[in-house]
Amino acid sequence: MQVAELDIHNKSGLHARPAAMFVKTAAAFRSSVFVENLTRGSKPANAKSLLAVLGCGVEQGHRIRVSAEGEDEAAAIAAVRMLAEGGFGEAAAG
Repeated sequence: MQVAELDIHNKSGLHARPAAMFVKTAAAFRSSVFVENLTRGSKPANAKSLLAVLGCGVEQGHRIRVSAEGEDEAAAIAAVRMLAEGGFGEAAAG
């Protein structure tokens, strides 16, 4: 199992379009991928489900934990990390 803790810097957190990008990225891998909002203490949610990701309530400034388990787990974590570090294509608040 691979695990990464990431800080969310984009203005809208994991809502609407950024959440859809997150789910699309996670769904591209065969591994099981989960996300949890460490700031709010949410339980791990299926990162391939838009409703589950939205239910985590991730906002700007929150810290999340992403875990992946399966044959391409390292690639899944790397892709999600790159997406988050790129701000999901949004600007970070200044």
